[in-house]
Amino acid sequence: MKKSTVDLGNAERWQEELEENIRQIRVSLPYRAWSLSRGQRLYLPFKRLLDIVLSFAALVVLSPLFIIIAILVKLTSHGPILFKQTRVGRSRQLFTIFKFRSMYLSAPPNMSTAQFDDMDGYITPLGKVLRKTSLDELPQLINVFLGQMSLVGYRPLIFKEVEIDNMRNQAGVYSIKPGITGYAQVNGRDNLTDPEKLAFDQRYLKNFSLLTDLKIFFQTFAVVIKHKDVKG
Repeated sequence: MKKSTVDLGNAERWQEELEENIRQIRVSLPYRAWSLSRGQRLYLPFKRLLDIVLSFAALVVLSPLFIIIAILVKLTSHGPILFKQTRVGRSRQLFTIFKFRSMYLSAPPNMSTAQFDDMDGYITPLGKVLRKTSLDELPQLINVFLGQMSLVGYRPLIFKEVEIDNMRNQAGVYSIKPGITGYAQVNGRDNLTDPEKLAFDQRYLKNFSLLTDLKIFFQTFAVVIKHKDVKG
């Protein structure tokens, strides 16, 4: 009974933090748009079409792998199969991101793993494999199909990361959708500082095109295969 009381207290405190940080997101600087080039504006509908076709195809082809991972997650630790978290998307709209759960239920919610005192203590044995191989990210194909994300973009922030959220907003990054992968993911990923990630976000915003997306897309496979720059 004592453990349940402590858990309930933590849940209530985390809920209060959730509500407070949503409030901070809403009252902070208003959304600032970036002026996209004519070529980029013309590319966006085609980019969306590619996202729909490729994400749907991937969901169908990878469905056996989804089932296997789902069963393993359920068998190896207590809790739901999917991990859901509030993230910041295009025009600073909040949405729920999906991942295969890689952590124990005792892990603090709505917090970047970089902020954990003991990250390894919160990640399940299966979760370490999923994170190392980036297989935990596969359910984000659902977010892409729903139009909340793109295959290539910038990584969506946890809504609590108010400082870098405002920096992104001032840079106009939220003029486009976040992605499963992006410049930062193929150029250092978890080893990058927030200013470095922002620099890559701005670079993508100014230069995104079909050629850029294809280049990042295929570079991502090389990074994932090598398990490069992944923590946890």
